[in-house]
Amino acid sequence: MAPVSTTPRRTVLVLAALLVLLGSGCTKEPGRPVPSASPGGSSSAPDPTPTPTAADPKARAEALVRTLTDEDLVGQVLMPYAYGDSATKVSAGSAAGNRALAGVDTPAEMVAKYRLGGLILVGFSADDPTSGNQETTNVDNPKQVRELTTGLRAAAGKLPTGAAPFLIGTDQEYGVVTRVTDGVTLLPSPLAAGAAGDPALTEAAWRVAGAELAAMGINMDFAPVADVLATRSTVIGSRSFGADPENAAAQVAGAVRGLQAAGVAASVKHFPGHGLTAADSHKDLPVVGQSRAELDRLAFPPFRAGIDAGAMAVMSAHLDVKAIDPGTPATFSHKLLTDVLRGQLGFQGVVITDGMNMAPAKRWSPGEAAVRALNAGNDLILMTPNVGQAYDGLRAALKDGSLPRARLVNAVTRVLTMKFTLAGRPVPDLSTLGGAEHQRAATALATAAVTMLRGTCGAPVRGPMTVTSSTGRDRTRAALTEALTAAGVKVVPSGGTVVHLVGYGDGAKDLRADAAVTVAMDTPYVLAGAKSPTLLATYSSSGASMTGLAAVLAGKTRPAGRSPVPVSGLPATTCGT
Repeated sequence: MAPVSTTPRRTVLVLAALLVLLGSGCTKEPGRPVPSASPGGSSSAPDPTPTPTAADPKARAEALVRTLTDEDLVGQVLMPYAYGDSATKVSAGSAAGNRALAGVDTPAEMVAKYRLGGLILVGFSADDPTSGNQETTNVDNPKQVRELTTGLRAAAGKLPTGAAPFLIGTDQEYGVVTRVTDGVTLLPSPLAAGAAGDPALTEAAWRVAGAELAAMGINMDFAPVADVLATRSTVIGSRSFGADPENAAAQVAGAVRGLQAAGVAASVKHFPGHGLTAADSHKDLPVVGQSRAELDRLAFPPFRAGIDAGAMAVMSAHLDVKAIDPGTPATFSHKLLTDVLRGQLGFQGVVITDGMNMAPAKRWSPGEAAVRALNAGNDLILMTPNVGQAYDGLRAALKDGSLPRARLVNAVTRVLTMKFTLAGRPVPDLSTLGGAEHQRAATALATAAVTMLRGTCGAPVRGPMTVTSSTGRDRTRAALTEALTAAGVKVVPSGGTVVHLVGYGDGAKDLRADAAVTVAMDTPYVLAGAKSPTLLATYSSSGASMTGLAAVLAGKTRPAGRSPVPVSGLPATTCGT
C-alpha cells in the first residue's frame, strides 16, 4: 500500500486545534454528533473552518474532526487486534502475524500506519466459547498489560488525533469469557449476578472491575452481555444475566453504572439479542425467529436499561432477525441499527461491530464488510481479518461515494466524543488490583448467588467432606478445599460427604451418582439429571464463588440465590424466597 501523505498546511491546522483542545474542559454528556457538510470522498486538506473553544466532549470532537483528513477519519473507525504482548518488541512469530494482518511488525507500527482509533486486547481460556475468533493472545498479567497499553498510547499520541485518548478494549465479561485472569479480582459470572438479583451488589462489583481495568490502561470493556437467555445457548450461557428480561435489565444497568463510574466505557452486547438463538455466530449466521412483539418484550429491555444507565457503546451482533430485516445480519442492517437501536431505543452513543473475523462477516472482503457495516450505522469496526484491506476499502468507498463522507464524519465524531468523555481520569495504581476491598465486593455478589435447587435450607452438610470434580477442575477443587478449611470444615481425600463440582460444558456423564451434593458451576441445566439429595448452583468457578459456596456448605450463610433460568424438573422457589 502506498504511504499516506501529509502536508505542512495540515500540520499547522492540527497544532492550532490541539492547543485549543488541550485547554478545554470535559463533561460527561455525549450528545448526538452533527454530521459534517463536507462533500465527497476527497483526501484533500481539512476544512479550514476556525476551531471554536470547546467546552464539552462533543464540541471537542467536532472541533478535532474538522482538522482531520480522510485518512485520519478512516483510521479512527478501525479497532483491530494485534500480535504481541508489547507495543514495540515482539517475537518473530508475532511479527509474522502482524505482517499478515496489517503489513507491519509491531502493534505500535499498526497504530501509526493506519491512524487507528483503538485496539482490542485478545486472549482465551479452555472454557471460552468465543475462542474460535481469538487468533492470538496478548494478555498475561497486569504489569505486562499496563506496559503494553502505555506503549500503544505513546504511539497513538503522535497521531493527529492524539489529543483524544486512544481506545483500548477487551472482553472482560467474567466467568468463561475473561481475558485477563491472573492478578486481578475475578467477579462471578453474569448468570451468578442474575441469581443474586441485587443490582447494588452488581454495581459495586463492576465498579471494582472498572477500577482494575483502568489501572491496566484499558478504557473500554466489551461488556456487559445484555442477551436474555431464552434458549439453551452454549455460546451465551452463563455470560447472560438470565432468562427474565426485567431481572437482566436491572443487572445490565448496574454493571454499566459500575464500569463507567470507574472511567471505563461499557459496551452492551450483542444487539438485538444473541440469547434468542442457540446457534453460534462465530461459526454461522444464527436465525432469530421471534416476532417483533416478542423482541420488544423479551430482547430489548436489557439494552434499553443499559442505554438509560448511560452506556457509551452498544455492540451489534451477527444475527438474522427475521421479524425486522430477514437475511441481513444485524451488523449490516440499517433497519436494526439505525431505525430500531437509534430510532426506537434512542441510543446516541457508539455502535461497534462484533468481531469482523467471525463467519457471517467474512462473506464479504474486509473492505466491503467495513463499508457495509458503517453504512448500516456502526461507528467502530472490530477485529477486521485484514487491517490494510479494510482501510483501503473504506478509502476507496469515500472516493467513489459508496460511503458518504458525512456518514464517516458522523461515526468518527461519535467515537471522539466517547474518547473525550473518558479523558482526564487519573489511572489507578496496579497495587489496588486484587485487594481486600475488591475481593469483598466480588465475594458478596458470589455468595448471594449460591442457589439451592434441592435440599434442606439452612442445614449444613454433615461430617467431614470430600471434594471431587469433573475432569480438568483441579484448580477449582483446590480452591473449594481451601475455602472450606478456612470456614472450619474438615476436608478429607476420601470417605467424607462427597461434594461434586461440574463446570462449563459438563453433562450427565460428568455427574457422580454417590455424591451427597452436586454443584453446578456454570449454567445449572446439568442438575436436572443429578441424583444427589442436595443440588447447589454457583454459576461460576471463580475463587469468590468457591468462598461463597464454602460458607453455604459450612452452614455460615443460607443459599439465598434464585436460579435465573428454568431447570427441568426442579422448582423455581429457593431458600431466598
